[in-house]
Amino acid sequence: MTEIADFNMEDDAQRRRYFKTMPDGGEAELTLVKTSPTQWIATHTFVPPANRGGDLAAKLVDRLVADARQEGVKIRATCWYVAGAFKRHADEWEDVRA
Repeated sequence: MTEIADFNMEDDAQRRRYFKTMPDGGEAELTLVKTSPTQWIATHTFVPPANRGGDLAAKLVDRLVADARQEGVKIRATCWYVAGAFKRHADEWEDVRA
């Protein structure tokens, strides 16, 4: 089972990407744009077709939410998957929703 700590992160002043390289060489990823010091926009989530049906995408969003809380940032979602996750966890994640 994948844990949120299992994801790698690439980070710079304007963008961040969480990812996990799969055994077959594909990558699951979530990308975001840093629009200000206090807001991120989650723009894209992808899980390779061979790895879908598990919890990889959900764990990517969990990592995003955990990091946003730690860094005091709000998240706005333009990615349909992240937007749906925020709807499913409306009360639980209200503190990080922009």
